[in-house]
This record gives sequence, structure tokens and C-alpha cells, in this order.
Amino acid sequence: FDPLHYLGTHCYSFPKTGPHRLRFLLESLKDLRETLKKKGSTLVVRKGKPEDVVLDLITQLGSVSAVAFHEEVRVI
Repeated sequence: FDPLHYLGTHCYSFPKTGPHRLRFLLESLKDLRETLKKKGSTLVVRKGKPEDVVLDLITQLGSVSAVAFHEEVRVI
């Protein structure tokens, strides 16, 4: 969870992620984790700045050969 997604927008400070969207996201992640568990895997969920969280995960895992990501387009 990127803390920036829970702050107000650049224009008018409307919340980017309100309570309904957050509930949907949490329920979706719970369902995904349960599905992955049934297949013998798991889901890693972290809170923080993505660049810090990904670096920490790579350091913990130790044998990462590639990382794929996307960048959100921000309209100012």
C-alpha cells in the first residue's frame, strides 16, 4: 500500500482512496491470498513507499534476478 494513494488529490484535495474503494481492495487481496494458498503459494502485502518496500523485499529474498513494475501517470 503506497501512502500516496491515501492522501488528497492535487486538485481540491479529494481523497484518492475512500472507504468503499479501500474495503473492495482489502476484500480482493484477501480472496487472492486464499486462492494462492490453495495453489501452494502466498501473497506478500506491504505498506510504504514502493521504492523502499521493493528494495527491502529484494534484500530479504536475496536471489532476485529481475523486477518488473509500472509507474502511475500523475496528472497535475
